[in-house]
Amino acid sequence: MAGKHSRTRIFSSPAGIVATAAVGVALAVGGTVGAVQLVSGSDQTGQTALDLTPTAASSLAPSSPAVSPSVSASPSVTTSPSATRSPQAASRGKERTSSPKPKPTARKTTVAAKVLESGSCGASFYSDGQLTANGESFNPDALTAAHKTLPFNTKVRVTNPANGKSVTVRINDRGPFIDGRCLDLSRAAFATIASVDVGALTVRYEVLG
Repeated sequence: MAGKHSRTRIFSSPAGIVATAAVGVALAVGGTVGAVQLVSGSDQTGQTALDLTPTAASSLAPSSPAVSPSVSASPSVTTSPSATRSPQAASRGKERTSSPKPKPTARKTTVAAKVLESGSCGASFYSDGQLTANGESFNPDALTAAHKTLPFNTKVRVTNPANGKSVTVRINDRGPFIDGRCLDLSRAAFATIASVDVGALTVRYEVLG
């Protein structure tokens, strides 16, 4: 209550005292406690004075202890790992070494073919399509030749002494059957060492092993 006032009532009978007590209880329940003070009158016999001085209910209510909110502990801060230097030296601090030079690759040396037989004779060419003596289909563009007695697949180097041109042929056929000639070259082999317009010429041959 904002203000405080005091009233004194004088009751002359016991019934009045009881009524006054009831009023005090009602005031206490309503929020204001009335303090009942019994005062004996000096001039009136048997009269009782009540001091109805209202007091604030909050002053009579037991004060409850204030509960302070609990303070949670702050999370612990983990320290970041400190940077450490590797004991290994940096590559730029190392002594520079020259890169290894590539080793030269060994060149394959061609072994010169061994000459088993040599001589000179007449040579001609042929270009008609037919089967060769060893069963192959004749190819005028292949470097092959016919010989009367040399084994098949024998390599023979044929050289034109007039210009120094030479060609190596493989024997896969038999011939020629004309006196004075020992080789019948394919058209392509003959054109390598001479003009096909010549038809025939004297050559030097070497049988290779």
